Amino acid sequence: MAKGPGLYSDIGKRARDLLYKDFQTDHKFTITTYSPTGVAITSSGSKKGELFLADVNTQLRNKNITTDIKVDTSSNLFTTVTIDEPAPGLKAIFSFRVPDQRSGKVELQYLHDYAGISSSVGLTANPIINFSGVIGTNVLALGTDVSFDTKTGTLTKCNAGLNFTNSDLVASLTLNDKGDTLSASYYHSIRPLTNTAVGGEVSHSFSTNENTLTVGTQHALDPLTTIKARVNNYGKASALLQHEWRPKSLFTISGEVDTKSIDKSAKFGLALALKP
Repeated sequence: MAKGPGLYSDIGKRARDLLYKDFQTDHKFTITTYSPTGVAITSSGSKKGELFLADVNTQLRNKNITTDIKVDTSSNLFTTVTIDEPAPGLKAIFSFRVPDQRSGKVELQYLHDYAGISSSVGLTANPIINFSGVIGTNVLALGTDVSFDTKTGTLTKCNAGLNFTNSDLVASLTLNDKGDTLSASYYHSIRPLTNTAVGGEVSHSFSTNENTLTVGTQHALDPLTTIKARVNNYGKASALLQHEWRPKSLFTISGEVDTKSIDKSAKFGLALALKP
């Protein structure tokens, strides 16, 4: 297990990755190339129904500084500069988007053996300030995630979470949406050699009194091929097959069917990621 409790975003991450990561009903293609000087250029395109979206991302690394510059089909320019460990355990991230003048943001992350802190502030006259913190160990961690809008003087986000981890089990409990949604999730590794695991998540909304239950599993057919499946209490069943046909190059096919509406056609998604 990793040392320290990690960041707030790590609470429940293992279960979320098992249940939701790589499942899609769109078509996506990504290719990454490297120049002789080490500059990485990633081109990606995705088809969502009749809409086609594309972007090009250029990544430059110089010692501990990483700069990402992305341009999409809507003529938006996204720039992110990441400085790894200007001091032990510290990471600084500066990001902005053109032409949105209010998108500038500075974020600081700090990882300690018994704490993980992330704080960000928008570069505007009345910024939104975000703070998340986790205290504990790599076994038991307790954290919170809040955002404050200085323009309106209100909390726009207030979440709290608890995470428990041992060698083969990760369980978490979170309270989101300003106390309106209570979620519990778990991830259980059954056979590490075949990457076999099961997971589940249950959420309750106090405002609507609705419950959502999702369970899933994953298994590696061989060192290069993984299958995953999930189903929820609304009858939506999904499955995917992912194959690494060369190092870091992945082919993923996934599908979703509504078992309570058999007359509706199934949805299929394809994703191809190529790296040299």
